[in-house]
Amino acid sequence: MRHNKGFNHLGRKTGHRKAMLANMAVSLIMHKRIETTLPKAKALREYVEPLITKSKDDSTHSRRTVFAYLKQKEAITELFRVIAPKIAERPGGYTRILKTGFRQGDAADMAIIELVDFNEAAIAAAPKKEEKKATRRSRAKKAAPAAEEAQAE
Repeated sequence: MRHNKGFNHLGRKTGHRKAMLANMAVSLIMHKRIETTLPKAKALREYVEPLITKSKDDSTHSRRTVFAYLKQKEAITELFRVIAPKIAERPGGYTRILKTGFRQGDAADMAIIELVDFNEAAIAAAPKKEEKKATRRSRAKKAAPAAEEAQAE
Protein backbone atom coordinates (compact mmCIF):
# COMPACT_ATOMS: atom_id res chain seq x y z
CA MET A 1 0.00 0.00 0.00
CA ARG A 2 1.02 3.54 -0.71
CA HIS A 3 0.05 5.24 2.56
CA ASN A 4 1.29 8.85 2.38
CA LYS A 5 4.32 7.89 0.29
CA GLY A 6 5.64 11.15 -1.12
CA PHE A 7 7.81 9.90 -3.98
CA ASN A 8 8.94 6.72 -5.72
CA HIS A 9 11.67 4.99 -3.71
CA LEU A 10 12.62 2.93 -6.78
CA GLY A 11 13.29 -0.16 -4.64
CA ARG A 12 16.51 1.29 -3.21
CA LYS A 13 17.84 2.62 0.06
CA THR A 14 18.24 6.39 0.39
CA GLY A 15 21.98 6.56 -0.31
CA HIS A 16 21.76 4.34 -3.36
CA ARG A 17 18.77 6.27 -4.74
CA LYS A 18 20.49 9.65 -4.28
CA ALA A 19 23.68 8.42 -5.94
CA MET A 20 21.76 6.89 -8.84
CA LEU A 21 19.71 10.05 -9.45
CA ALA A 22 22.85 12.21 -9.24
CA ASN A 23 24.61 10.00 -11.82
CA MET A 24 21.58 10.02 -14.10
CA ALA A 25 21.31 13.82 -13.79
CA VAL A 26 24.97 14.20 -14.76
CA SER A 27 24.41 11.92 -17.78
CA LEU A 28 21.35 13.91 -18.80
CA ILE A 29 23.24 17.21 -18.53
CA MET A 30 26.26 15.94 -20.44
CA HIS A 31 24.42 14.00 -23.19
CA LYS A 32 21.14 16.03 -23.28
CA ARG A 33 19.16 12.76 -23.70
CA ILE A 34 19.21 9.37 -21.95
CA GLU A 35 17.15 6.20 -22.13
CA THR A 36 15.94 4.63 -18.90
CA THR A 37 12.85 3.09 -17.34
CA LEU A 38 9.73 5.22 -17.03
CA PRO A 39 9.66 5.40 -13.19
CA LYS A 40 13.35 6.39 -13.10
CA ALA A 41 12.73 9.05 -15.77
CA LYS A 42 9.87 10.53 -13.73
CA ALA A 43 11.99 10.52 -10.57
CA LEU A 44 14.88 12.10 -12.48
CA ARG A 45 12.62 14.88 -13.77
CA GLU A 46 11.69 15.84 -10.20
CA TYR A 47 15.37 15.71 -9.23
CA VAL A 48 16.93 17.68 -12.10
CA GLU A 49 14.38 20.43 -12.86
CA PRO A 50 15.02 22.38 -9.61
CA LEU A 51 18.76 22.16 -10.32
CA ILE A 52 18.26 23.61 -13.80
CA THR A 53 16.14 26.40 -12.32
CA LYS A 54 18.93 27.08 -9.82
CA SER A 55 21.44 27.34 -12.69
CA LYS A 56 19.66 30.40 -14.13
CA ASP A 57 21.30 32.46 -11.37
CA ASP A 58 25.04 32.09 -12.00
CA SER A 59 26.38 32.87 -8.54
CA THR A 60 28.87 31.11 -6.32
CA HIS A 61 26.13 30.10 -3.93
CA SER A 62 23.95 28.51 -6.61
CA ARG A 63 26.97 26.70 -8.09
CA ARG A 64 27.85 25.26 -4.69
CA THR A 65 24.24 24.27 -4.06
CA VAL A 66 24.03 22.42 -7.38
CA PHE A 67 27.48 20.87 -6.81
CA ALA A 68 26.20 19.43 -3.52
CA TYR A 69 23.70 17.40 -5.59
CA LEU A 70 25.72 16.51 -8.70
CA LYS A 71 29.32 16.26 -7.40
CA GLN A 72 30.95 16.55 -10.83
CA LYS A 73 32.69 19.74 -11.98
CA GLU A 74 32.31 19.07 -15.71
CA ALA A 75 28.54 18.71 -15.37
CA ILE A 76 28.32 21.93 -13.34
CA THR A 77 30.30 23.80 -15.99
CA GLU A 78 28.08 22.41 -18.77
CA LEU A 79 24.93 23.26 -16.84
CA PHE A 80 25.87 26.87 -16.05
CA ARG A 81 27.66 27.75 -19.33
CA VAL A 82 25.68 25.91 -22.01
CA ILE A 83 22.27 24.92 -20.69
CA ALA A 84 21.37 27.89 -18.46
CA PRO A 85 21.66 30.59 -21.16
CA LYS A 86 19.53 28.54 -23.55
CA ILE A 87 16.69 28.03 -21.03
CA ALA A 88 16.88 31.49 -19.46
CA GLU A 89 13.45 32.65 -20.67
CA ARG A 90 11.68 29.30 -20.11
CA PRO A 91 9.57 29.37 -16.90
CA GLY A 92 9.88 25.62 -16.25
CA GLY A 93 9.37 22.28 -17.95
CA TYR A 94 12.96 21.81 -19.04
CA THR A 95 12.67 18.07 -19.68
CA ARG A 96 10.52 15.90 -21.92
CA ILE A 97 9.72 12.22 -21.31
CA LEU A 98 8.92 10.08 -24.36
CA LYS A 99 7.69 6.51 -23.86
CA THR A 100 9.50 4.07 -26.12
CA GLY A 101 7.81 0.74 -25.40
CA PHE A 102 8.86 -2.25 -23.34
CA ARG A 103 12.28 -3.73 -22.61
CA GLN A 104 12.93 -7.14 -24.14
CA GLY A 105 14.10 -8.99 -21.02
CA ASP A 106 11.62 -8.02 -18.32
CA ALA A 107 8.98 -5.97 -20.20
CA ALA A 108 9.79 -2.85 -18.16
CA ASP A 109 8.29 0.43 -19.45
CA MET A 110 11.13 2.29 -21.19
CA ALA A 111 11.37 6.01 -21.85
CA ILE A 112 13.70 8.65 -23.22
CA ILE A 113 14.18 11.74 -21.08
CA GLU A 114 15.67 14.75 -22.84
CA LEU A 115 16.25 18.46 -22.39
CA VAL A 116 13.55 20.28 -24.34
CA ASP A 117 15.66 23.08 -25.83
CA PHE A 118 18.36 20.71 -27.11
CA ASN A 119 16.26 18.50 -29.40
CA GLU A 120 16.98 20.01 -32.83
CA ALA A 121 14.50 17.75 -34.64
CA ALA A 122 11.57 18.84 -32.45
CA ILE A 123 12.60 22.50 -32.65
CA ALA A 124 12.74 22.37 -36.46
CA ALA A 125 9.38 20.57 -36.71
CA ALA A 126 7.57 22.96 -34.37
CA PRO A 127 5.16 25.24 -36.25
CA LYS A 128 5.93 28.93 -36.05
CA LYS A 129 3.19 31.11 -34.60
CA GLU A 130 1.80 33.73 -36.94
CA GLU A 131 0.52 36.99 -35.57
CA LYS A 132 -3.06 37.97 -36.23
CA LYS A 133 -3.19 40.72 -38.83
CA ALA A 134 -6.67 42.03 -38.20
CA THR A 135 -8.60 42.68 -35.03
CA ARG A 136 -12.32 42.84 -34.50
CA ARG A 137 -12.39 46.61 -34.53
CA SER A 138 -10.56 46.94 -37.81
CA ARG A 139 -12.93 44.46 -39.44
CA ALA A 140 -15.91 46.48 -38.24
CA LYS A 141 -14.38 49.68 -39.64
CA LYS A 142 -13.71 48.03 -43.00
CA ALA A 143 -17.33 46.91 -43.21
CA ALA A 144 -18.63 50.42 -42.47
CA PRO A 145 -17.04 52.18 -45.52
CA ALA A 146 -18.39 49.46 -47.80
CA ALA A 147 -21.88 50.12 -46.46
CA GLU A 148 -21.46 53.88 -47.01
CA GLU A 149 -20.43 53.28 -50.63
CA ALA A 150 -23.53 51.18 -51.19
CA GLN A 151 -25.71 53.97 -49.77
CA ALA A 152 -24.03 56.59 -51.97
CA GLU A 153 -25.05 54.76 -55.17
